[in-house]
Amino acid sequence: MSSILAVGIATLDIVNTLASYPREDEEVRALAQSRVRGGNATNTLVILSQLGHHCSWAGVLPREPDSQVVLDDLDRYRVDITAVQRPVSGKLPTSYISLSAETGSRTIVHYRDLPEYDFDVFDALDLSRYDWLHFEGRNIGELGSMLEKARQAGVPCSLEAEKPREGIENLFDLPDVLLFSRAYVRQKGFQACLRPRDRFWDIPVPKIDSAFDNLFVPQPSWSPSTAQQLRKLVAAPYLAPI
Repeated sequence: MSSILAVGIATLDIVNTLASYPREDEEVRALAQSRVRGGNATNTLVILSQLGHHCSWAGVLPREPDSQVVLDDLDRYRVDITAVQRPVSGKLPTSYISLSAETGSRTIVHYRDLPEYDFDVFDALDLSRYDWLHFEGRNIGELGSMLEKARQAGVPCSLEAEKPREGIENLFDLPDVLLFSRAYVRQKGFQACLRPRDRFWDIPVPKIDSAFDNLFVPQPSWSPSTAQQLRKLVAAPYLAPI
């Protein structure tokens, strides 16, 4: 199977499941609470690892107690962390999530006090070890240099445009695959996402079983049909065995 490196963040997600979203200044009791690892890059890797790929994460993880949640979960799913920066200061990015059982909506308050993964660290990596590189569309100033290095190394790569960050459109000609979120398309418009590519997919989201699955936290108990949908979604021609 393929060896994949994802560059992005990991978070601590504190999820409060509510019967319905509260009104302002209202006090309500949560139906359930969980503390789980989140973050787009690490979520992607955990899923791909379960599909049989060898996965590595490049990101920043501070040496503080909350980071153990991330370490334990990535170890459970055999995600390699040798490319991770471990600063002695800073706070693990934390998302406080209110999940409505009534509507399935999620409201997120995010806090971070941590530097982004920078190009100097990425530049020291041996990219020949990897069959595919995936980048979150963040830290735009450094991201361009990373994409250029990937191109020079001849390693295919993908770029996730989740949010319309300033300058990210200037990078769209560098990756082999562009992934756009619904939020990005809604704000920028469908035409802004069309590029002179060989192929364009509009991929439907697999049917979810509960409001909690709306967070797309990897679920070991996913039904066989859902797992098969995910294999079709992420194992398109680009992630075929090399």
